[in-house]
Amino acid sequence: MTSAELLVDAFGRIQENVHAAVADLTPDELAARIEPDANSIAWLIWHLTRVQDDHIAEVAGLEQVWTSADWAQRFGLPFDDAATGYADRPEDVAQLGGISAELLLGYYDAVHARTIGYVGTLTDSDLPRIVDTRWNPPVTLGVRLISVIDDDIQHSGQASYVRGILLRRR
Repeated sequence: MTSAELLVDAFGRIQENVHAAVADLTPDELAARIEPDANSIAWLIWHLTRVQDDHIAEVAGLEQVWTSADWAQRFGLPFDDAATGYADRPEDVAQLGGISAELLLGYYDAVHARTIGYVGTLTDSDLPRIVDTRWNPPVTLGVRLISVIDDDIQHSGQASYVRGILLRRR
């Protein structure tokens, strides 16, 4: 198995997790928060997608799907187009109310397709390339991709946890 195949597999598992967390939920359920300051499923999925979109676009030298395919306008959120949800406050999380599963998954799947198209072309020799010199040591492409995978797994797991709580409350 090649590095590209491993990356494609990892991102494919995340897609399965995201779809399972969102499937058949109403906009109200997606926006529900199990505590007043907790993150909603809608915010968790939007955030993990924004981070993946931002990071993959940067390392691939492409414009983000968020802006290039008009997802920012479709969502209509009162955030700057560069916002990814990092350091969002509870008031910001609340802005994801009323978002449908179709909209969330449409954006996620568009970013996923871009991601798979990119990582599927990588070779082992691509992974040591330095992509971010703001850190010490500088961040390689391989480390950045694992960071995105880790973030996505954590947030999709959190969304699945919240889903379980919400479904028990039905």
